[in-house]
Amino acid sequence: MENIGILLGIAFNLNLPLLTAWLIDHWLGDPVWMPHPVVVFGKAISFCEHRLNHGGARFLKGALMAVFLVTGVYFITFLLLRLAASFSPGMFLAVQVILIFYCLAGTTLVREVCMVFKATDRSLEEGRRQVARIVGRDTSALSAQEVRTAALETLAENLSDGVVAPLFWYLLLGGPGMLAYKMVNTLDSMVGYRNERYRRFGCFAARLDDVANYVPARLTAFLMVLVSGRPSLFAFVGRYGSQHASPNSGYPEAALAGILDCRFGGPHSYFGEEVWKPYIGSNGRLLKTEDMRTAIRINRRVEWWMVITIMAISTIAYV
Repeated sequence: MENIGILLGIAFNLNLPLLTAWLIDHWLGDPVWMPHPVVVFGKAISFCEHRLNHGGARFLKGALMAVFLVTGVYFITFLLLRLAASFSPGMFLAVQVILIFYCLAGTTLVREVCMVFKATDRSLEEGRRQVARIVGRDTSALSAQEVRTAALETLAENLSDGVVAPLFWYLLLGGPGMLAYKMVNTLDSMVGYRNERYRRFGCFAARLDDVANYVPARLTAFLMVLVSGRPSLFAFVGRYGSQHASPNSGYPEAALAGILDCRFGGPHSYFGEEVWKPYIGSNGRLLKTEDMRTAIRINRRVEWWMVITIMAISTIAYV
């Protein structure tokens, strides 16, 4: 019994930072008043891009920028945690909690999607403005159906990019790996476009993001189907997941489309250019508020299962 008590104590202390950070994210989301490292990441990327993205050898310069920023974030985070540990266990715990909290982005996106549906119910123009806060495409000409579809597509993608992937890299490489992944994700969101400006310069960053999300995207889809209690949807995900233009985004989107029995994809406008994304699913029915509620329930269940799984694996690995 004494040994069991010791093991339980070790498991609790080992998983306390993750559990605390996840609960804080559920409580606060990303408060606008709180400084966020992703803002710093964005400024660093913008600084480098403006000085390097011109002339020749753009692919090489973009690749060097990405490698420098990602490895820089990893080692700075590693040194920060070592410094915190040298002060006190309490300081080490606090820094861990803060860093993990910063890397989780589940609650804020859930709230934003709720607001998109509520705004669209009030007026189409308000819905367009609201969804523009969470998508990179032009929303000025979207229909009400397209606004709701865009919100749910983003919710599915964010479950992978904003929750499952950071936790996956936390399991593999700890807090430094989690922050490094956020830099990879930020790089892709800023320079990973296939337009004239970024096609060469951001190519490496986009491919790096594809690699970093390869396993998490498929794991997200697996967990979504699992928590839905409908294993028959694995065949649906297998059919549609690979049809997306992205090698990863299609899997969580396909899982959600299967769960809701709806259709994602179609034409999108980015920076004045129309991009056609293959349809995921075949039922082009109108989306309703209840679909949003179902999607959010799935998100929350996946988050919970992912956190519990990581805590269990960490405990077993330590023991």
